Amino acid sequence: MRLGVYVNAQHPAGDDPGRRFAEMVEQVRLIRTLGFDSIWGGEHHATPGYHYFPLLPLLQRLAAEADGLWVGTNLILLPLHNPVEVAEIGAFLDVITGGRFLLGVGLGYRPEEFAIFGVPMAERVSRLGEGIEIIRRLWTEDDVTHHGRHWRLDGVTIRPRPVQQPRPPIFLGGSTRAAARRAARIADYLIPSTPEVFEMYRAELTRLGKPDPGPLPASTGNFVHVAEDPDAAWRHIAPHALHETNAYGRWLADAGLAGPYRQHRDADSLRASGQYLVLTPDELVARARALGPTATITLHPLMGGLHPDHGWESLRLVVEKVMPALAQ
Repeated sequence: MRLGVYVNAQHPAGDDPGRRFAEMVEQVRLIRTLGFDSIWGGEHHATPGYHYFPLLPLLQRLAAEADGLWVGTNLILLPLHNPVEVAEIGAFLDVITGGRFLLGVGLGYRPEEFAIFGVPMAERVSRLGEGIEIIRRLWTEDDVTHHGRHWRLDGVTIRPRPVQQPRPPIFLGGSTRAAARRAARIADYLIPSTPEVFEMYRAELTRLGKPDPGPLPASTGNFVHVAEDPDAAWRHIAPHALHETNAYGRWLADAGLAGPYRQHRDADSLRASGQYLVLTPDELVARARALGPTATITLHPLMGGLHPDHGWESLRLVVEKVMPALAQ
């Protein structure tokens, strides 16, 4: 069983960014020391009410504190980027992590972000597919020639290449049947928003004659927090969780899209939805064992705006009670 931590780059707009960044560096040092397996970060731009550290520069800095950890993107909004640059930075991250970089990509859904980058939202699916193809080829081939709808390359070679052979895995995030089918066709693995989406993905792999991917990765749309008294912990978490989830729900609604986030009237409604899981150590152990020894659980204990003390307590319980139980 592998345990990772989603290191949250999103914080309330009024927070001191220098202090929040220093906390993130300390978090990664502690995560490494305590024996976790991976750290992950996400991407958004121009987020109302929040500041958001840019993902790829952040991971390059945090990798210096993450010796021995896998470092993953969950997710890069690939249609907003030039895939040659993503391939080069991804290869560099694989070099500086000693072959422990994981590339997770997604479509994106906020019209504001596409407008900022000058990318038509109508092109996001074709840009995603073409971008993945270019990255995969640049990581494994010399003199890549590609004449596509969005990019044209003639004899392009990047150096350095990734350390991993043949290349780092490419994960595709998704919350719909279309995303599950797309991941089965063009990616190495799906990061699903729900178990139902993962089962759609497995069915499409079977239809395509591809091998079963193994257990559901618990790096889904759920935020996992560990506490001895979940009810008491939820009282501290709820205001931050409600504000954050409703913000994401508004972004999806404004884009006219369905997804793992929706707006909630109150904290009780949010908790009932299962979006934020506040589990006892024993409950997390039971879930982990049900997933199987090759699965990954990604914890989200340090959501934006949550006082760090609550996040530290969650990590402490995982280390002191969950890890020893899973090792038995």
